Amino acid sequence: MLKTALSLVMLCGLASAALADGSCKSVAADKKLAGAAMNSFMKKCQNDAKTTCDTSAASKKLAGAAKTSFTKKCVNDATGT
Repeated sequence: MLKTALSLVMLCGLASAALADGSCKSVAADKKLAGAAMNSFMKKCQNDAKTTCDTSAASKKLAGAAKTSFTKKCVNDATGT
């Protein structure tokens, strides 16, 4: 049980560090993307964020409305929306 709690804390720390690098919007702005390139980048970034957030929700054993709410907030935070 303690190992599980510690690994969750570490996972949250890693997720926070990844988000500290910038949201999808800020990275796209830094790269000066526009038009189709920006749309493609944002779509890929959102898909990657959703995958990461779904994995995080599964590791936290969330289900139903809690999982949906967590995933939505996680993806919005990651994409900068």
